[in-house]
Amino acid sequence: MIRIFVADAHPIIYKGIKAVFRNSTEINIVGKGLHYRELYDFLNAKKASIVLLELELPGFEGIHLLKELKEMHPKVRFLIFSSLKEEVYAINTLKAGASGYLCKTNPLSRLREAILKISSGGVYITSELAELIAFGQADPNPLSIFDKLSQREIQVLRLLISGRKNIEIGLALSISDKTVSTYRARIMKKLKAKNVIDLARKTQGVDLDMF
Repeated sequence: MIRIFVADAHPIIYKGIKAVFRNSTEINIVGKGLHYRELYDFLNAKKASIVLLELELPGFEGIHLLKELKEMHPKVRFLIFSSLKEEVYAINTLKAGASGYLCKTNPLSRLREAILKISSGGVYITSELAELIAFGQADPNPLSIFDKLSQREIQVLRLLISGRKNIEIGLALSISDKTVSTYRARIMKKLKAKNVIDLARKTQGVDLDMF
């Protein structure tokens, strides 16, 4: 029996997946986590064959955490089951140790297909993503957008997405709040973000310490 742990902030996702596999003789949903800490604690205390991981899971701050989990639990396989576009995030998560990537817009029949393939030792990506990769249409380094930012802009970005106000960022970095506003405008333009919420979404799953 394949033991599945669902790490997703939305309980309806867990309930839906559990309902789909309720009568399965192959797949058993053994738990859920609404926060990264719950996933971390579960893996330390109990066993799971595969973790269905949403990249936008609260507390999951950077792909480096996926690498750490894989190092700590090498026998556990991670299937990224996310609302984030696979053509943007899949390659980097696979490099970080994931065994597959499936966007939530796919039909649930593909979820079973992905679980079975990963459980047998394979790596799962959709045929659509494989085609994009084959024709060079999937960005092999989607994180290159952050290379456009200076070190100071990265510092400001970290504080912005942590919820700090301009005046707080200025005090933390010993610059004026007017200068913070300038950096903020530059960051928004370079990352093509509309607001701080959009910035937070674009940086979800990205380890800013890499830049």
